[in-house]
Amino acid sequence: MAYGSINVGAMTPGSGATLTISETVKFTGDLVPSTQLGNKNRLINGDFQVAQRGTSFVASANNDDTYNLDRWYLLSDGNDIVDVTQSSTAPTNQLTSIGLDVETANKKFGIAQIIEANNCVGLIGNNVTFSFKAKVSDTSKLDNVKAAIISWSSTADAVTSDVVSAWAVEGTNPTLASNLTYENTPADLNLTTSWATYSVSANIDTSSTTNVVVFIWSDVTDTTAGHFLHITDCQIEQGSTATPFERISYGDELAKCQRYYEVAGYALAGQANSGTAIWVAVPFKITKRENPTIFLLQTALTFAEFGLATRISSGSTISATTYYGIHGSYVQVSGFNSAHGMSGGDVLFCLVSGAVFSIKSEL
Repeated sequence: MAYGSINVGAMTPGSGATLTISETVKFTGDLVPSTQLGNKNRLINGDFQVAQRGTSFVASANNDDTYNLDRWYLLSDGNDIVDVTQSSTAPTNQLTSIGLDVETANKKFGIAQIIEANNCVGLIGNNVTFSFKAKVSDTSKLDNVKAAIISWSSTADAVTSDVVSAWAVEGTNPTLASNLTYENTPADLNLTTSWATYSVSANIDTSSTTNVVVFIWSDVTDTTAGHFLHITDCQIEQGSTATPFERISYGDELAKCQRYYEVAGYALAGQANSGTAIWVAVPFKITKRENPTIFLLQTALTFAEFGLATRISSGSTISATTYYGIHGSYVQVSGFNSAHGMSGGDVLFCLVSGAVFSIKSEL
């Protein structure tokens, strides 16, 4: 609240006139908001809208300690315990959730995200709240869901992603791997078949903490195949109270995700360095967290030489040797058939219907 008034008369530029405030202006109350107004959520892709790796993960793609929807990875007591999907089952005014569909009965499972050390500033040493929306298909089988805020107290950004060293019996929280500590005491959240918001809070006061991990899991060991758990609107923020989920545009969320993972190479250009290998430039859309690992997604490629109709087809095996930095890389793709007439120095191009490379810089 302000008291008094300020009257400003007309002043001519260059006249040397001065502005005099003759009344005292008094403000009461907090001038700084008690909660952060923007960029409060330190989790990335908390509503699971970005899915660069795909929207469905089954068989070997749903193994324990495997990334799926961007920035999130599956943890489970064994492999092929649940199928993972980007689901359209979502709360009102929301588009997506992560769906965890039980495939192997009587096993615990969950999802986790590791927060980069740079983004943990403000969380470490303060009260924080982790919140999310969730629902289950059957309260007699999947209602016992728990959530944890976990601290990592070793080398920054070298977190053991498989945070669980032993899953334990139902009702007993999993044993964490070395250098990982529960900051809250995980307890049954009593999920229902309707969407609701759940939250846990903790004070991350460990002086040696370098990273923070969030972990949501089903603690039930008598599950039945076909039952599911849906989760969305995951958020961790400063303070002891959960606030509404912070929504950002898809483009901004995608850019945040691409710091850790992206796919590239729908159109390639390169130069042959022999009759069987081609150097290909791979620029990155977003600067990576650290020098990435690049994987070849295509098992066969066909290049054409500029100015000529001759096409250079790959052999049955392609290997990639990567020379990289955080801004971009160049890759030697080898295994081409020398009988197709390619020679060192040839400039070639390739158009592909899908991505050729995956670029990984995850935690």
